[in-house]
Amino acid sequence: MILDIKNRRSSTDIGVVLTRILALSGWILFIFAIVMSYYAAPDQDYGLLQFRGMEIRQFWLAPLTGYLYFVLWVSALCSYFCLVLDHYRSRRKCDSKHINLVLLLTITVAWVMFILVKLNELQTYP
Repeated sequence: MILDIKNRRSSTDIGVVLTRILALSGWILFIFAIVMSYYAAPDQDYGLLQFRGMEIRQFWLAPLTGYLYFVLWVSALCSYFCLVLDHYRSRRKCDSKHINLVLLLTITVAWVMFILVKLNELQTYP
Protein backbone atom coordinates (compact mmCIF):
# COMPACT_ATOMS: atom_id res chain seq x y z
CA MET A 1 0.00 0.00 0.00
CA ILE A 2 1.44 3.33 -1.05
CA LEU A 3 0.60 6.26 1.13
CA ASP A 4 -0.34 9.44 -0.63
CA ILE A 5 1.11 12.28 1.37
CA LYS A 6 -0.64 15.55 0.68
CA ASN A 7 1.37 18.70 0.71
CA ARG A 8 -0.86 21.15 2.55
CA ARG A 9 1.49 24.08 2.32
CA SER A 10 -0.20 26.85 0.40
CA SER A 11 2.92 28.55 -0.93
CA THR A 12 6.59 28.98 -0.24
CA ASP A 13 7.24 31.17 2.75
CA ILE A 14 10.28 33.27 3.64
CA GLY A 15 11.95 30.31 5.39
CA VAL A 16 12.00 28.24 2.22
CA VAL A 17 13.29 31.15 0.16
CA LEU A 18 15.97 31.93 2.72
CA THR A 19 17.01 28.28 2.90
CA ARG A 20 17.33 28.08 -0.88
CA ILE A 21 19.30 31.33 -1.06
CA LEU A 22 21.69 30.19 1.69
CA ALA A 23 22.20 26.79 0.08
CA LEU A 24 22.83 28.25 -3.36
CA SER A 25 25.18 30.93 -2.04
CA GLY A 26 27.12 28.33 -0.05
CA TRP A 27 27.69 26.19 -3.15
CA ILE A 28 28.59 29.19 -5.32
CA LEU A 29 31.14 30.32 -2.74
CA PHE A 30 32.54 26.79 -2.60
CA ILE A 31 33.05 26.72 -6.38
CA PHE A 32 34.64 30.17 -6.19
CA ALA A 33 36.98 28.87 -3.46
CA ILE A 34 38.05 25.99 -5.71
CA VAL A 35 39.06 28.45 -8.41
CA MET A 36 40.77 30.73 -5.88
CA SER A 37 42.75 27.86 -4.37
CA TYR A 38 44.15 27.02 -7.81
CA TYR A 39 45.83 30.44 -7.88
CA ALA A 40 46.77 30.58 -4.18
CA ALA A 41 48.35 27.13 -3.80
CA PRO A 42 52.00 26.40 -4.62
CA ASP A 43 52.81 25.19 -8.12
CA GLN A 44 53.37 21.53 -8.87
CA ASP A 45 57.01 20.59 -9.30
CA TYR A 46 57.06 18.74 -12.63
CA GLY A 47 60.29 17.35 -14.07
CA LEU A 48 59.72 19.15 -17.39
CA LEU A 49 59.62 22.51 -15.64
CA GLN A 50 62.89 21.77 -13.85
CA PHE A 51 64.46 20.59 -17.11
CA ARG A 52 63.52 23.85 -18.85
CA GLY A 53 64.75 25.93 -15.90
CA MET A 54 61.37 27.54 -15.15
CA GLU A 55 60.73 29.00 -11.73
CA ILE A 56 58.31 27.09 -9.54
CA ARG A 57 56.50 28.87 -6.73
CA GLN A 58 56.90 26.79 -3.53
CA PHE A 59 54.76 28.93 -1.21
CA TRP A 60 51.15 29.93 -0.75
CA LEU A 61 50.21 33.44 -1.85
CA ALA A 62 49.36 35.21 1.40
CA PRO A 63 46.67 37.66 0.18
CA LEU A 64 44.78 35.00 -1.75
CA THR A 65 45.06 32.55 1.13
CA GLY A 66 43.42 35.08 3.45
CA TYR A 67 40.57 35.58 0.99
CA LEU A 68 40.32 31.81 0.58
CA TYR A 69 39.87 31.35 4.35
CA PHE A 70 37.16 33.98 4.38
CA VAL A 71 35.29 32.47 1.42
CA LEU A 72 35.50 28.95 2.87
CA TRP A 73 34.24 30.02 6.29
CA VAL A 74 31.38 32.02 4.77
CA SER A 75 30.44 28.99 2.67
CA ALA A 76 30.50 26.79 5.79
CA LEU A 77 28.40 29.32 7.71
CA CYS A 78 25.84 29.49 4.90
CA SER A 79 25.41 25.74 4.93
CA TYR A 80 25.31 25.64 8.74
CA PHE A 81 22.65 28.35 9.00
CA CYS A 82 20.66 26.63 6.28
CA LEU A 83 20.76 23.36 8.23
CA VAL A 84 19.77 25.09 11.47
CA LEU A 85 16.92 26.97 9.81
CA ASP A 86 15.65 23.79 8.18
CA HIS A 87 15.92 21.85 11.45
CA TYR A 88 13.64 24.29 13.26
CA ARG A 89 11.34 24.71 10.30
CA SER A 90 10.70 21.13 9.15
CA ARG A 91 8.02 19.21 10.99
CA ARG A 92 7.49 16.14 8.85
CA LYS A 93 9.45 12.93 8.50
CA CYS A 94 9.35 13.18 4.73
CA ASP A 95 11.03 16.62 4.66
CA SER A 96 14.43 16.71 3.04
CA LYS A 97 17.49 15.94 5.17
CA HIS A 98 19.79 18.16 3.07
CA ILE A 99 22.67 15.72 2.88
CA ASN A 100 24.33 17.99 0.32
CA LEU A 101 24.62 20.77 2.89
CA VAL A 102 26.08 18.43 5.50
CA LEU A 103 28.60 17.33 2.88
CA LEU A 104 29.40 20.96 1.99
CA LEU A 105 29.92 21.86 5.64
CA THR A 106 32.17 18.86 6.22
CA ILE A 107 34.27 19.46 3.11
CA THR A 108 34.80 23.17 3.76
CA VAL A 109 35.84 22.68 7.38
CA ALA A 110 38.17 19.83 6.39
CA TRP A 111 39.62 21.97 3.60
CA VAL A 112 40.36 24.83 5.98
CA MET A 113 42.08 22.42 8.38
CA PHE A 114 44.11 20.93 5.51
CA ILE A 115 45.28 24.37 4.41
CA LEU A 116 46.20 25.29 7.99
CA VAL A 117 48.28 22.11 8.33
CA LYS A 118 50.01 22.67 4.98
CA LEU A 119 50.81 26.31 5.82
CA ASN A 120 52.16 25.27 9.21
CA GLU A 121 54.40 22.65 7.57
CA LEU A 122 55.77 25.20 5.10
CA GLN A 123 56.49 27.73 7.84
CA THR A 124 58.24 25.29 10.16
CA TYR A 125 60.35 23.58 7.46
CA PRO A 126 61.79 26.19 5.11
